[in-house]
Order: sequence, then structure tokens, then C-alpha cells
Amino acid sequence: MVSDTEQTLTVSELGDVVRLALEAAMPYGIWVEGEIRGISRSRNGHVYFDLVEPAESSGEPPLATIPVVLFRESRDRVNRVLKRHGDPIRMTDGVRIRIQGVVDYYSPQGRMQLRMSAIDPTFTLGVLAAEREALLRDLSDSGLLRANARHRLPAVPLRVGIVTSLGSAAHADITTVFERSMLAFTLVEVDTPVQGLGAERRIAAAIRAACEADVEVVVVARGGGSKTDLAVFDHADVAHAIAAAPVPVFSGVGHDIDRSVADEVAHTAHTTPTAAAQAVVAAVAEWLGRLAEREAAVVHHSRRAIAAADHRVELLRRGIVGSTSTALVRADQRLGTDSARLGRSARRVDSRARAQLDRAVARIDVAQRHALRAAEQRVAAAAAQVRALDPALALARGWSITRDGDGRVVRSVADLQSGEGLTTQVADGTVTSTISTVEASSE
Repeated sequence: MVSDTEQTLTVSELGDVVRLALEAAMPYGIWVEGEIRGISRSRNGHVYFDLVEPAESSGEPPLATIPVVLFRESRDRVNRVLKRHGDPIRMTDGVRIRIQGVVDYYSPQGRMQLRMSAIDPTFTLGVLAAEREALLRDLSDSGLLRANARHRLPAVPLRVGIVTSLGSAAHADITTVFERSMLAFTLVEVDTPVQGLGAERRIAAAIRAACEADVEVVVVARGGGSKTDLAVFDHADVAHAIAAAPVPVFSGVGHDIDRSVADEVAHTAHTTPTAAAQAVVAAVAEWLGRLAEREAAVVHHSRRAIAAADHRVELLRRGIVGSTSTALVRADQRLGTDSARLGRSARRVDSRARAQLDRAVARIDVAQRHALRAAEQRVAAAAAQVRALDPALALARGWSITRDGDGRVVRSVADLQSGEGLTTQVADGTVTSTISTVEASSE
């Protein structure tokens, strides 16, 4: 039985009691810190999300959750505060924030929620900075901070892994740089979200996937954004993936003033995605420049060597001409002297010379007959050798001569390849054929 003195409340009246009790307990609102989950924005400008206290172990449900509503009027006030701080924070899933609000009980849905009215940007920035410094210390202590920097960049890195959000402005900037280079780059593009809850695991997996594709360098990039947008590149998962990469990793994250943990761990950090792509192109262009310089040096030294050789040949030619002319003059002089002397003594030795000549003629006649017979024998022997080496006789005995398409005699299978035409000469004609298979002997 219900006593007349007992008050019976409707559900809405009970909700009003709860709401009034909450307002009385916390009349001036409270500050709460937590991580944003499941944020959404309605057409009328209101923002809804859950503020959670994450569990210490990844993958476990949060320790506590409270729904938060940021009405349009309060949202405009919050945005003005963020702009005064340079818009360092963008409220997205995974961002840790410290907000002020009033605990409210929403009767139509029977739930307690926090009506947000203010935000503390310095809290989020402080959390990000502290986590960043702690991660850098851990990487330094473990020897991973400069692990990737110890990889040597290949001289001609033409196979490039691109880790970014495909279709983004950063992706367009990167591909434009490689296309305009007019060099034979092969881009292995791995699509990945570059911000938001869980993006750090996706980026790390994308880096590993690019390395598994046998690239020579990896470019990790995204365009500019707020501190919270870029916070994913301060995550340990991304840092460890870069440190463990077996090839150099070039980072191009944000704008000129941004510096992430990924930049610190990368082989080389660049201020923008465009700058990272330009650095890869510059490496190849530098190698081509050195190659052109060496080619020019070879040509220059070759021309100098040829010119020096020509000069030495000309000097030798002139020396030979001069020596020959001098020798001829001296020979003419000696010949004139000898002719005069011979003319004077000719008459004295004429009779004796005639006698000697007669004897010499007789001896020459005998020697000539012997020499002629010996020469005839040598000629006969040579003719026999020539006949023995005559190709026609070899062809008649069953041998053949095979020539390639250019008429050269084939002496080795190394000079041939499949599909090439051959001409084979035999005793009574020629045979034309096409090579189907070339096999070298196994010995």
C-alpha cells in the first residue's frame, strides 16, 4: 500500500530532480580531461562525442565514458579560443583534451551528459609535447633514433615507395614532382589515412608494405594541419616502423615549421611532401650530372691524348724526312767521289775485270742451273701443299663451310642466336637455313 504522504513522481519529474541535484552539486561546472571518441557534427552546428578514459592496454574497453554535447553557441566560443592560440587543435577521434562543462541529465533519453562550454588548448599541446619528448628519449636510449639514417641511399633510387593518403594534395604534389623530372621512376604507392584514431597503425603497416615491395627509398608524407592532425606522426608505432625499415625513409610531413618524431627518426627530414620528392629526384639528377662530368672528362682526356700522339707522329715524320734528305745528299756525294775514282781506275782494271767476268759468268751459269732445279722442286712442293689445302678438295671430301647472315664464317655457337639465318656451302652448291636452337657443348 502507498501512503498518502509518499510522493509519486513522473519520469520527467524524476529527471528534473536528478538534473537539479547535479546542478546543485556542481553549480559552476567542472573541468574534465579525456580522449575524444566517436565525434560527429550535426547540420545545425552541434557537436557530439564521447569523452573516454582509455585503458592502459591497447585494445581494451575504456575505463569510463561520458557523452559530451557542444552546442553551436558554445562551439563558436570554443573556436574563437582555438584561433587565438593559432588553431593548434582540431577536435577529432583520439585527441586528448581538457574541457569545461556542466553535468546535465537529459530526460528524453535518460542519460547523463556533459554540456561543453570551454576548452584548454595548452593541456592538449602539453600532453602532445610530453609524449613526444618521452618517445624521443626512449628511441635515443634504445639506439633507434638514428637507425634509419645509417642506411646508405642508393646512387640511383628509381624505385620509390610512397606512403600517404592517395588522392590528397600531398599525393598530387609528390606525383607531379616525379612526372616533371622526366626520369624513369617507378612509384609503389601505398594508401593510408594520415590522421585520426588508429591511423598510426595503418601508417606503420603501409611503411612495412612499401619495404616489402623491394623499393630503394620510402617517402612518408602528408600536408599541413593542426598539431593534433599531425600528432599521429609523433606516435611510437610510426617511429618504430621507420627505424626498422631496411631502406632509407624520407619524411615530408606538414609545413616548414612542423617537426615530428617521424622527422627525427627518418633518414632525411624534409619540410614538405614536395621537398621530399624533390630530394629523391635530386639524388638521381646528381648521379646523372656526375656521369656526364666523367663522360666529358673522358672525351677531353682522349682528345688531348690523340692530339699529343698526332704531334709526336708529326715530329717523327719530320725527323725521318730530314734524316732521309741528309742521308741522300751524303750518299750522292759519296757516289760522285766513288764514280770519279772508279772512272780513273776503270781502264786499269778493264782487262782484269773482263777475265774475272768471264769466269764469273761460267760459275753463274752452273749455279743458275742448280738453283733453277732447286726452285722447281720448291715450287712443286708448294703447289702440292696448296692443292692439299684447297677448300674445294675439303668440300669434295664431305666438309662444308657455314656463314652467318653477314657472310662471316661461323666458328663458335657463341656467335649465333635463335632465328638467325645461315648459308652452308657444300661441294655442289649452297644450303640456306634458319637456327631454331643453339646449344653449347657440355665440356
